Amino acid sequence: MEKTKMYKKRLCAILMGVCLAAFSVGCGNTTSSSNANGSSSSDKSKLTIAINGDMGTLDPGVTMDNMAWKITYPAYERLVQFNGESTDIKPALATKWETSGDGLTWTFHLDKGHKFADGTEVTSDAVKFSFERILALKKGPADTFKVIKTINTPDKYTVQFVLNSAFPQFLATLATNYSSIVNPKVMSHEQNGDRAQNYLATHTDGSGAYELTEWKKGAYIHLALNPNYSKKPALKDVYFKLVADASSARLELEKGDVDIAEGIDIDQIDKLKSNQNVSIVKKSSLLVDYVYLNCTKGNPALQNAKVRQAISYAVDYNSIISKVMHGYASPIASPVPKGLWGYNASAFKYTKNVDKAKSLLKEAGVSNLQLTLLYSDRFPNWEQEALIIQSNLKDIGITVSLSKVAYATMRDMLDSGKFDLSLGVWSPDYADPFMFMNYWFDSNDQGLAGNRAFYVNPTVDTLVRKAASITDQSQREDLYNQAQKIIIEDAPYVYLYQKDFVIPISKNVKGFVYNPMLEGIYNLADMSK
Repeated sequence: MEKTKMYKKRLCAILMGVCLAAFSVGCGNTTSSSNANGSSSSDKSKLTIAINGDMGTLDPGVTMDNMAWKITYPAYERLVQFNGESTDIKPALATKWETSGDGLTWTFHLDKGHKFADGTEVTSDAVKFSFERILALKKGPADTFKVIKTINTPDKYTVQFVLNSAFPQFLATLATNYSSIVNPKVMSHEQNGDRAQNYLATHTDGSGAYELTEWKKGAYIHLALNPNYSKKPALKDVYFKLVADASSARLELEKGDVDIAEGIDIDQIDKLKSNQNVSIVKKSSLLVDYVYLNCTKGNPALQNAKVRQAISYAVDYNSIISKVMHGYASPIASPVPKGLWGYNASAFKYTKNVDKAKSLLKEAGVSNLQLTLLYSDRFPNWEQEALIIQSNLKDIGITVSLSKVAYATMRDMLDSGKFDLSLGVWSPDYADPFMFMNYWFDSNDQGLAGNRAFYVNPTVDTLVRKAASITDQSQREDLYNQAQKIIIEDAPYVYLYQKDFVIPISKNVKGFVYNPMLEGIYNLADMSK
């Protein structure tokens, strides 16, 4: 889903006149470009990561995009954080917390001494400001926190959230990117009541280990150490270098020009295993790849569940896993992925059955159906997947036109519902089936908020909303299982596979910890070379 600061400091006014790149954000220096493009392996304090797409907005109160979170997660702190590789929660800005017996009141006690990059201390007022700003912006993250009724600050280091109703996953949401604590002084950059959205789209203003110091659009983003961060990370400079071509990314990794290479075609991963300077990190993931079937705003034929079922029966899942993912994925049998509670291993799984698909289309009275499949170059595997799906649907008499657009354009189209079919990818921000069942299927969350199939089923709405409002996990799981049965029958999504996390990293890089809640995000403050 695709996700910076007040670095207006030292000599910025003087350097402004000599900033070389018109597209740079902030006050970069003339050596930044060479630092981003030169050899990375020999510099122990510098890490360079090849990425295959540029960022959208970096405002943590707006973005729901994992790509932007690569920048914002290390630039901000949160009240709590995920513990290493697990989904367990541990202290961060808050050293301890309590909740009332009814689950409505959560009280957090802040650690003293945390500072934003400008030296301002992080206090309860900053926490209150950050969450009230999210709610006022009414963008994607606001939906998660609409359960907040009031925020109180009894003293400088105590903050209290009072909820409208019990929200069992509230603590876990506070470890996500959109719970980032923003410096209230950012409001000095407010324009026309935008609450500094325009500024934070291209700057950071947090208390995390790093701050954004330069962004050269289409080239790189440079993060430098927050001078007021409480610890002393080994990596002083981190570059996210845009390398759109997968072959070029692989070559730069092998040459030592980058330390980590994202976006390398999966069929190239095994070839890198023979390189003695490269390690292949492979972990079980909760990331799933699927197709949205636009149930209410796309081609009218897609409003018929039998047509959607036919599409699910037409897809050759095994072929996609073997030919596109080269085995680095597994079938998914439930809207909730394996490894997350709420996963239903016995759930009905669509498999390729051309005769069944044709029969369903006949029952629906649909013939000569023409659809468009939307995708982008954000993920290298999408091109092949689109071609296979196009061929599969042709086998049952559906003509599919492929529409490959820029990632930002794709997100706009997904938000507005201007598509028939679309490839998609999703990973949870916290370990709760709410991340799938409520985001994907609640009719109130249509568009980029999560329900990108524009699916509407009142019974499902009732079930998932009830599951989100009670604290007993067994009862919640039962409600989610009831909803899953209905959803699988309605077939608003085609569940292609559950992906393994695989990334090639230079053997010089130490300390990287993969957390399934932080897909594609790096624990930079703990890494070294």
